Amino acid sequence: MTKEDELRTSAGERCGVLTECTASHNDNETDEELLLKEDAQSPRRKVVVCKDINKNGVVGDLTSTTARKKRGNERITVNVSGLHFETRARTLNRYPASLLGDPVKRVRYFDSLKNEYYFDRHRPSFDAILHFYQSKGRLKRPTNVPMEVFIGEIKFFQLGDKILEQYLESEGIVKELPSELPSNPTMRCIWMLFEHPDSSWAARIVAVISISVIVCSVITFCIETLPQFGKPVEDDGGDNNGTAPTLKTRQEIEDMLLHDPFFITETVCVMWFALELFMRFISSPNRCKFWQSFMNVIDLTAIIPYFISLTVAFAERSGDMGGMSLAVLRVLRLVRVFRIFKLSRHYKGLQVIGQTLRASIPELGLLIFFLIIGMILFASAVYFAELDNKKTHFTSIPAAFWWVVVTMTTVGYGDMYPQTEWGKLVGSVCVISGVLTIALPVPIIVSNFDYYYHRHVDSAEFYGEDDDAELVKDAEKGMASDTEDDVDTEDETKV
Repeated sequence: MTKEDELRTSAGERCGVLTECTASHNDNETDEELLLKEDAQSPRRKVVVCKDINKNGVVGDLTSTTARKKRGNERITVNVSGLHFETRARTLNRYPASLLGDPVKRVRYFDSLKNEYYFDRHRPSFDAILHFYQSKGRLKRPTNVPMEVFIGEIKFFQLGDKILEQYLESEGIVKELPSELPSNPTMRCIWMLFEHPDSSWAARIVAVISISVIVCSVITFCIETLPQFGKPVEDDGGDNNGTAPTLKTRQEIEDMLLHDPFFITETVCVMWFALELFMRFISSPNRCKFWQSFMNVIDLTAIIPYFISLTVAFAERSGDMGGMSLAVLRVLRLVRVFRIFKLSRHYKGLQVIGQTLRASIPELGLLIFFLIIGMILFASAVYFAELDNKKTHFTSIPAAFWWVVVTMTTVGYGDMYPQTEWGKLVGSVCVISGVLTIALPVPIIVSNFDYYYHRHVDSAEFYGEDDDAELVKDAEKGMASDTEDDVDTEDETKV
């Protein structure tokens, strides 16, 4: 008995069945049986080809598992516009719903003459597509492939919507969650009118009016500070030491305000801001979360100073408030300048800047920290370097802080400057240190801005129009369903 027969007999004894072994090639053997026989004769694998006969007399193939493994190890050749790739079938089978993973889907691209699959697609992109199968789900766009082309390849090879969304998120393109809409149809119309400018032509008109009022308010705030225009409420009757003016009667204040064009313009603007905020609040789907929005807080801040200023102006007629009223009015007038941030509701560029600053807080903190260290070091150095100079501008270390800030930021007003040789040396080192200190965090901030800017642009390109359309459709569906419910209710009432 040869060694091969001993191996087959021992395998049959371990199986506990009667074995019928084939030692030689028969003409009736199929290609699959020949392939399995070669595996059985291979000393490395030590697989025995045999057939077992169970108690019912049914013949079964003991090597069906090996056959399945053999089919999984089958090498598949993929030709992408002349560039050949080779992989195994089990690699593609990891994602059976995709084009390459489903044998039924990919068979239409099979070239029987060359025994390969041919795709007339983008060649550089297929490197990442094949790596997606090999790495079990890692998809990364090659740097030399445009995003639009790569997304087209993902859709063609049917990797799935989930994989596409994950890829877009990795590129910074995030689809915003659908906004919540009020259930009441009337409130839904008001909410869409004031909150979503792209939902209808009426909403666009409201947005244009809102932007015009904001610009008018900011321009008025700036023009009324010109010397030829004055504010009697703050200036008339006051002396030079900062004490507040005294207006004798309420009628005098009312006459003065009613004839002031700036006050009239301010009143009209505030009335619009208050109306807009009130309409959005009463139609909000969630009034508790309404005040959690930073934009709504800015809207509230834009109208509060007006009413407080009126209260202070009428309360000071008796002169009891003293100099405090003038300081309060100045602070409130300063708060009015924050109305410029209301434009961020309509202009996405300001939102991008806000997101950039929010993401760059660590870098900005690092910049301020470096600046504080430089202030202490160079202010101390220039103070002691100029100590013997009687005409020095640096009378103390805190007095030199301003010079250090201006010098490190390379502004150089010239109001303070060193005059001695050692002082000029300290100033030169301060300038060089300032350039290096500011240059270190700035590229990170620029990178954050570039990320959020392209994220906004790409998101608007891929999702913007679809989101607006879906939002309008959802609102229309909600209104239609509410109308149907009303009709059903009327019919039931009639019955």
